[in-house]
Amino acid sequence: MRRSRGLTAALVLSLAGAGTGIGLVLMPEASAITAPVAFTADELPTWQPNGIVFAMAEANGTVFAGGTFSAVRPPEGGAGAEQEAVNFVALDAATGNPTSCKLAFTVGDGTATVRALTVSKDKKTLYAGGYFGAVNGTPVSSLAAIDIETCTPKASFHPAFPATVRALAVTDDTLYTGGDFGTVEGQTRERFAAVDATSGEVKPFTANADEPGRAVAVTPDGKNVLLGGDFFSVNGSNTHALAVVNATTGAVAKTYSTIPSNSVVKTIATDDTGFYTGNEGSGGGVFDGRIGLRLSDFSEKWRDRCLGATQWVLPYQGVLYSSSHAHDCSLNGEWPDGKRNFLLAQPTNYEGAAPAPVDGFVASPRKLGWHPTANDGIGEGIGPRVMAIAEKSDVKYMWVGGEFTLINGKAQQGLTRFASTGDVGAPTTPVASAASVKPGEVQVRWRTSYDQDDSKLTYRIYRNGSATPIATVVADSVEWERPQASWTDTTAKAGQSYTYRVTATDGAGNTSALSATASVTVPASVQAYPNQVRADGANLYWRYDDSVSPYVADSSVSGNTSGLQVNTPALRQTPGAVSGASTAMGFNGTSQQVYSDHRQTVGSTYTIETWFKTNTTRGGKLIGFGNNTTRNSGSYDKQIYMTNTGRLVFGVYSGSTRTVSTGLFDTYNDNKWHHVVGTQGPAGMALYVDGQNKGTLNVTDSQQYAGYWHVGGDNLASWPTRPTSNFFAGQIDETAVYPKVLTAAQVKSHFDLAKTVADTVSKVTATEDTYINQGAPSTANGAATSLAVRGTSSYETYLRFDVPAAPAGTVLKSATLQVKTTTQTGAGTADTVSVVPVTGTWSGTSTTFNNKPTLGTTPLGTFGAIPDGSAIQSTPLDTAAVTAVLGSSYSMALTSTGTDPLWIWSKESTAADAAPQLVLTFGPK
Repeated sequence: MRRSRGLTAALVLSLAGAGTGIGLVLMPEASAITAPVAFTADELPTWQPNGIVFAMAEANGTVFAGGTFSAVRPPEGGAGAEQEAVNFVALDAATGNPTSCKLAFTVGDGTATVRALTVSKDKKTLYAGGYFGAVNGTPVSSLAAIDIETCTPKASFHPAFPATVRALAVTDDTLYTGGDFGTVEGQTRERFAAVDATSGEVKPFTANADEPGRAVAVTPDGKNVLLGGDFFSVNGSNTHALAVVNATTGAVAKTYSTIPSNSVVKTIATDDTGFYTGNEGSGGGVFDGRIGLRLSDFSEKWRDRCLGATQWVLPYQGVLYSSSHAHDCSLNGEWPDGKRNFLLAQPTNYEGAAPAPVDGFVASPRKLGWHPTANDGIGEGIGPRVMAIAEKSDVKYMWVGGEFTLINGKAQQGLTRFASTGDVGAPTTPVASAASVKPGEVQVRWRTSYDQDDSKLTYRIYRNGSATPIATVVADSVEWERPQASWTDTTAKAGQSYTYRVTATDGAGNTSALSATASVTVPASVQAYPNQVRADGANLYWRYDDSVSPYVADSSVSGNTSGLQVNTPALRQTPGAVSGASTAMGFNGTSQQVYSDHRQTVGSTYTIETWFKTNTTRGGKLIGFGNNTTRNSGSYDKQIYMTNTGRLVFGVYSGSTRTVSTGLFDTYNDNKWHHVVGTQGPAGMALYVDGQNKGTLNVTDSQQYAGYWHVGGDNLASWPTRPTSNFFAGQIDETAVYPKVLTAAQVKSHFDLAKTVADTVSKVTATEDTYINQGAPSTANGAATSLAVRGTSSYETYLRFDVPAAPAGTVLKSATLQVKTTTQTGAGTADTVSVVPVTGTWSGTSTTFNNKPTLGTTPLGTFGAIPDGSAIQSTPLDTAAVTAVLGSSYSMALTSTGTDPLWIWSKESTAADAAPQLVLTFGPK
């Protein structure tokens, strides 16, 4: 809203290695600047005014900017001195520098301003409208014509407009105007008029309106004029804010009654795809967005109901670019009320069939991946106000003017520009994680990255430090919708550990940094609880094993509904609810929560499930659905919350709040882990706690809206037995949502499986290591940062581990030795490397080739040929042999019979994941 009046994103996959994509479809590789966007979002150096730009036009590679300012200065850090520029500046489209054309728009009384600029079809004349009395001293009256070649006002063109001119549109022979005036040259012309484009003589065109005119455009065929403004009538016909009139007479051809009375039309633009309005308003029920209309009959084809006063629209090559401060696009199926988005792009038409109308209006096509940032700035504080496209030397430039003082976070006032080439901005770094719940499968997940001018990004997954990606995934994302992407490594071996890193690359080849390393050990047997949740069809599954903020990975099979942490909940709390290595998340009960990073609707059949542990006496929301993210939701239900006394409530809204709750004495704030499930479907609602049904209700419907899942907090206003706090204080684990009703047997099974002893993994770093070198037979290498293995001439590596005993009730299920090759050329080997027991004594400080220990003859395991590149390598070891040495200090050696040396990092190295490790998996007997 103005301050004062005046992609369900699709994921796509291409594979460069073994594995499978989760919920992805094959698509072509990304290209530079994701089509149909025509401009990068990288701001270019541009001279800037000391005030506000309200109007722009272009001709022959020159951009004209008008407004209320007195000088222009170089871009931040640029060379040059400030120059006088009295409400007008002409700039080179390709350099952003002022040209030699200097015009001063002045007035004897009040403050002069330029509010509208347009250029004649032959590019020879610039028309300027606003409030001014002279141009370079030549008398005019709020409208002027400038000879572009000589940069001089045309003295013969001076029709008298006694008030501000706010809008201009020109044909071959006619200049149409809109503004605050009531007469032109003494003739009644209320808010709209037409004058001869050469002489300035008033034309018969009459379209009298009762309130100011703010926008004028001529249809491509020249037969009609589109009028926009504050008005409620034109030529006596009731029509608010928008009208179509005959281009010759001004007779009304089309009226409109669908724009709210508290909204106005600020801008109109047209091309062969239709005509488009930008709207601004104030108060409840306001319309602040954009309308697309057909040229055939001037009817509405779509409506964008984002809130945040639209100041300008500009259709270009099938895309509608707009300037606004759009802060709430929930009615258009995009982001909820929150951050302001100032520069947007969307298709002018739907490629396929348009969606069905909602509230009588067809939603606009979704926003595209072009998203330079700005700020409110000065003046009215509404950011960008005007846009223009210029071309020079075969490069096109999008120019933007307005009130802003920042562009893409950098100081830049009033003017900026973007080019059709030269994309240099890299995507954000992916936040990755990896998990495995059964042998032979690792799910690598990451929150899709954000790039300001590319919505289609290419992700490369690197395993174990390899320089060659094991897989490539292409996925779509925009700033406000960044679904999780994932890839499943089906070559991962049971009992072995792996690391994964992910990069994002845009169409121009700009690549993000590598993600932080995601580590995982593949279990030797199926992990019963998470495997069953996945098998039972969860389409959101948050396990809270994440090690970095703010991303919460979705472990469901479909795997695209990640979570975002708010106010940094505590990570990796132990012990978790489920037996094994899984961890929980801690919430402070005052401000912390997690919400789903994917806007969706919830059907009439669903299940919500989570585990919790608390001793709070202030209650709070455990899980629920709401229509906002970080702000309190206005619509909120399908929720489970705790009362102050520790009772649990499951509720929906179906015209009124409908709830099922635990009994008066069934309280669960006893600081123990509890399992709670709420279901709703054709049979009504049911609430389960710790595997037991605690109540049902014959209610089969709930409020329908698009929103987000929330864990740990959101609005609870007006709900029965509302707790003191909306936010939950305690730990939450294993949250899942299903698009179906879990049966009582399935709920009980989940509760029971959580208590089943699960596999645990111990990673044991070498306590001592060294290698011997036949070429230096008396040298000890215990302090070296790297270790070597070769047959001829001989290198042997020795490793010592303090092997733990098996935890009570468990046995060793698998053992793996993990090493990492160094970064030197030739660190890999073409030979087989054997892992054998060391039967003699040795120490890192004294062992040399001359006094090397005795080795066993039966290998514990073998490494095949190992490629170059600093990457983690692992091999399974003989489980029985390692079982025999549990609870002791144990040594093993790496040997080879070949001539190609292997070089690996030692425990003394500072490289990431460098030290040799034993990975031991223990499980129930």
